[in-house]
Amino acid sequence: MGRSIDLYYMPFSPPCRAVIMAAKLLEVDINLKFTDLFKGEQKTPEFLKMSALHTIPVLDDDGFILYESRAILRYLANKYGKDDLLYPKDPQKRALVDQALDFDMNTFYQPFFDYWIYCMIGPAPHDEERFQKVFKSFPIFDDMLKNSDFVTGKNISLADISLLAGVSSVHAVGFDIAKYPNILRWFADCKQAVPDYQELNEKGVQDFKKLWDRFKEKQKTKVKTNS
Repeated sequence: MGRSIDLYYMPFSPPCRAVIMAAKLLEVDINLKFTDLFKGEQKTPEFLKMSALHTIPVLDDDGFILYESRAILRYLANKYGKDDLLYPKDPQKRALVDQALDFDMNTFYQPFFDYWIYCMIGPAPHDEERFQKVFKSFPIFDDMLKNSDFVTGKNISLADISLLAGVSSVHAVGFDIAKYPNILRWFADCKQAVPDYQELNEKGVQDFKKLWDRFKEKQKTKVKTNS
């Protein structure tokens, strides 16, 4: 390829894992640069030059910097995709993928992120009201899947990959998705559609679960994940 594509990441982060899975599907080689949030590596002057938000993931494609995961997904598909299955060129089909990506960012993932930053990274204690908001979008998402194999049709898309990273994380900490049959089916199909799923996503999911288990032990509180 003749280019250096670096991704600053941590495995437990769903947005980071979404980019890694998409890169695999797009056959894009990326260099993974582990960035330890707990050591404040995202706040160094060098990192802040790339991302004023001091968040991960950050993509450095031979000097071109992006620091929002869904923008990174679109960029990789636009620039390196050998076809348009993940991110269609047809305006209407692409609009559906964009709509689902916006749903992921604003409706599905935002409550997850709010709780994670506020409580798990903290230093605030467990907040049950914030926690229950994490699960409010599951009925909506289940309904979105009732007439299609994947979020926007018969093929996996960037939206599926982004949502997969988040759903797998919530599922790993004890939330029972079995009561949502469309999500359950979709979840199984996505795991089959992503090459090396265990390596690319599940290992990071288990890292997130370990972080969650340590948080629960520290809080000494029973978190109700089935409410």
